[in-house]
Amino acid sequence: MSRQKVYFKTFGCRTNQFDTQVMMSRLKDFELCLEESEADVVVVNSCTVTNGADATVRGYINALRRRHPEVRVVLAGCGAHSKGEELLKQGKVHGVMGHSEKERINEILHRPEGFYEIGDLEHVDSTVVSEFVGKSRAFIKIQEGCNFRCSYCIIPFVRGNARSHDEEQILEQVRRLAANGFGEFILTGTNVGSYGRDRGTSLAKLLKRMSQIRGVRRIRIGSLEPIQIDAEFMELLAEPWMARHLHIALQHTSDRMLELMNRRNRYPEDLKLFETLAAKGYALGTDFIVGHPGEGEAEWREAMERIDVLPLTHIHAFTYSPREGTASTSLELPRPRGDVAKARHRELTEAIRQKNLRFRRSHNEGLTVLVETQRQDGLYQGFDQYYNKVLIESSEDLNNTWVYLAEVEAGERENHARFTL
Repeated sequence: MSRQKVYFKTFGCRTNQFDTQVMMSRLKDFELCLEESEADVVVVNSCTVTNGADATVRGYINALRRRHPEVRVVLAGCGAHSKGEELLKQGKVHGVMGHSEKERINEILHRPEGFYEIGDLEHVDSTVVSEFVGKSRAFIKIQEGCNFRCSYCIIPFVRGNARSHDEEQILEQVRRLAANGFGEFILTGTNVGSYGRDRGTSLAKLLKRMSQIRGVRRIRIGSLEPIQIDAEFMELLAEPWMARHLHIALQHTSDRMLELMNRRNRYPEDLKLFETLAAKGYALGTDFIVGHPGEGEAEWREAMERIDVLPLTHIHAFTYSPREGTASTSLELPRPRGDVAKARHRELTEAIRQKNLRFRRSHNEGLTVLVETQRQDGLYQGFDQYYNKVLIESSEDLNNTWVYLAEVEAGERENHARFTL
């Protein structure tokens, strides 16, 4: 009897991408497939960070059921906690499984009847992932959950409080992946910078130990909070294995807005930190929420004046989306109309695009790129140490190789180069 085929559809963050790899590695009695059309079961690893994320997941499930009405759909990820019960009752999915149940996926998928296995928000993974299907970079989840309670955010309620993975388990995972040819590692989690606080260690100590493993060439770090960049972390910035890009979540640059968001950072300290990091040669990205309740024209103009001063190179901008169960929804404050919020989003992203272009023009020599894919037009694509995309023309096979580029040309949205041996 042939084994049932399972396809994974992953939405959202790098943590979800890692969780998908955990589930893939636990499939013992099923066959993994990389094409949705071949699947008997589709596991949807969902994101629920915004209303838009929920809508995207729901839209995918509805379209999937129209395309393949016979397929069994299983909802996993953050959306399992926020929307799983509703989708199960509506008959949109065959089953729902929470974060803590993903290591039991092989057992759960055997069930012929519908199921709701939501589990708990205290679980810490024990799986050591040795391979990443279809990836050239390896994602390493080092912690789960968040102790912050930002007023707009639902994630602590679907991921739980901050808890760190065992350091030896993390290092064993890196050793196995490095032995399998992976050289770039991306540390991920719900709140990466909180790593180790519950175990008497720190992110900086983990980074030092990781860097000593044979084969580790570059380490990137997921989103950090400004207050988590301490003196111990700063001592690592000159290390050759540190990617020259940090993503530091500000969420806004108006102090009034930061207070309304229940954030722990304020602009004067943020500016000092960013200027220090930029002086050390780092590209700097951030998250920014546009259109939160209380964001009037005065707050927006102040925010953009400060954006102009900050040495930013990358941005992940969101338009505020009310999330049931969060404090922001109860704020009795006006928020910008949808068209105003969209215009502000465009203004912000264009400002950062111009900053990124200026940065790439002044950092266009001596770039080290891990080539990830070859596009349909024949160009190879990867990211340099500053997390800028580079398109490479070459007659060589560059897939999954490291390429040193003496010089690149800074295009409007990415760098361009030719490579010959």
